[in-house]
Amino acid sequence: MVRILVAILGSLILAAPAFSAEPIVIGAYLSMTGNVAAYGGMGWDGISIARKMEPEVLGRPVEVRLVDTKSDKVESANAVSRLIEKDKVVAIIGEMISGNTLAGTDHAERRKIPMVSPTATNPLVTQGRKYVFRVCFIDTEQGQVAAKIATEQFKAKTAAVIYDISQDYSVGLVTFFKREFIKAGGKIVSDTKFKSGDRDFTPQLSSIQSTNPDLIYAPIYYTECALLAKQAREMGLKAPILAGDGVQAPELIELGGPAVEGLYFTTHFHRDMVDSERGRKWLDLFHKEYGKEADAFTAMGADAYFIVLDAIKRAGSAEPEKIREALVNTKDFHGVSGKVTMKPNGDPIKAMVLNKVQDGKFVFVRTIEPPK
Repeated sequence: MVRILVAILGSLILAAPAFSAEPIVIGAYLSMTGNVAAYGGMGWDGISIARKMEPEVLGRPVEVRLVDTKSDKVESANAVSRLIEKDKVVAIIGEMISGNTLAGTDHAERRKIPMVSPTATNPLVTQGRKYVFRVCFIDTEQGQVAAKIATEQFKAKTAAVIYDISQDYSVGLVTFFKREFIKAGGKIVSDTKFKSGDRDFTPQLSSIQSTNPDLIYAPIYYTECALLAKQAREMGLKAPILAGDGVQAPELIELGGPAVEGLYFTTHFHRDMVDSERGRKWLDLFHKEYGKEADAFTAMGADAYFIVLDAIKRAGSAEPEKIREALVNTKDFHGVSGKVTMKPNGDPIKAMVLNKVQDGKFVFVRTIEPPK
């Protein structure tokens, strides 16, 4: 119901508790409707529980104002402008995907409002910017780790890649994977592409099938990955599929069914790797509130909120410039998804997680330390 209201009204406010002090207003721009609405909805759920845990900072209530980007780049840019100009936010959380985040960064940078993305992994998100941060690893690291998994765990000597040319995330990640896989002695035998919204992958899969690869690398989003896997298995393609963090949504299993069994993916989180007091408390509250287990995008939304509040606390101020300075100096912050130390460029030093689909569930495989 909340997401329906967001679609109708265009924005939502996590209202401040009844304190006498003036609230500190943080903005959030997320895809609550449109083709990647699952990510925005999960991120917002995570933020909502995080705010229940920490509803105030510096003795002032925290108010979070949400604007729906409708899974669109233009709407994302407009959302950031609105949050800054109309809502007078001191910091912004968002977006979940790289393309939409990139669309909003220029407004934040120009107006000097710190922005923290939960899961935008494309390296360009923070490149050349002083006010843009993230709490997730970047695709150069994810691509390097994926290539290592392909060669060491799957013993793959050949790989086929398939990616979405309309998504910055997908294009960037496949580029880094190819570079590292070839460097490790592997060979790319098929390179195929599609556009968001495509539903028939027969031409691409026929091309892949003719090369008989040891592995299919598909750094794409959950809907396309589920359909791709179903069609691949129907065609008799048995090569294992390795994907990225964009597939970790319940919809992957709902749409893909048995076809996504055995799919491995690099990602940010699994509840079995949580080892901090903050993380355990958040997991318990999340389960009590929603009656289900938390996933990567909820955890990362929570961590974006927590790290913004931590910066405000350490800065002793809600002034955007001081929040930015505190974010830059974040060290050994223990969030839901692990420990974060921020580099000067806004990217974190952060471990990665390898999960797989098994018996209709996301199963934790292992934690992978960031590449040196």
